Formats: sequence, structure tokens, C-alpha cells
Amino acid sequence: MTAAVPNSSQKRLRRPRRLGPVLWGFVCGVVLTGCLVTALRWPQEEVTYRSAAPSSLIYPDEAPHHLALVRRSTLSGSETFRLFVGRQPNPSYGHWIDVDAALGQRGVESTEWTSEGVRVRFPTGHEVFIPARAFLYGR
Repeated sequence: MTAAVPNSSQKRLRRPRRLGPVLWGFVCGVVLTGCLVTALRWPQEEVTYRSAAPSSLIYPDEAPHHLALVRRSTLSGSETFRLFVGRQPNPSYGHWIDVDAALGQRGVESTEWTSEGVRVRFPTGHEVFIPARAFLYGR
């Protein structure tokens, strides 16, 4: 008995599946998803409350003064709140005070500007008084 020798048309070898393109696609997908999540959760600042000293109240530095409650979110998803008092309406250079997150989330109920400083009232009944000497002359 002779063994039949298959001709070249009958010799079809199966190629092993390549995992390279599939693995490469998976890695790219994970990286792109990570970039998207990071971009969406990038630290952001938002002014949630603004107040300006009345024009009738003139401080010794003769400049207008503004107060803002600023919410800052972090990449981890946590939020911090800070009060700002300064010469510009946008919170940049001035006097900053950290506020507990539970107070900041509820917002500010009212502000009272006096020659001695500014009093900030929260809906919970808490108050913060910022003396004028802390924010005069551009501090």
C-alpha cells in the first residue's frame, strides 16, 4: 500500500490566530477610556456665590471689594470650598479662607459688609467674620 501524498492544493495549513491586533486594540481602548475619564474629572473651579461691598462703604484703601464662594473639584471626585475676599470680582489675588464642605455645599445665605469687615452667614446658622484688615490693600 502506498500512502497518498496530498498535492499542494490539498495542503492548507491553518495559521494560528494572531492576538497582537486584538491585544493592541484592547490596550488602546483602555488608554483612551482612561484619558476620557481624566479629562471629564479634571480639577475645576466654580464660583457658587458672589457679593460686592456696597458703593456707599469706602474702605481706607479706597478700592471696591468682592467676596466669592469657590467650589473646587479634584480628580478623585472630592470637593473643597473656599471663601475669597479681594479687589477683583474674579477670585485670584486676595484673602482666602477654607470652608467646611458641608457648609459650602449648602451655599451662602447672606453677607453683611461693614467698615470692620464682612460677615458671611450660611443656611445652617454658622457665620464667618473676615476682618477688613485681612483683605485691605490687596491682600
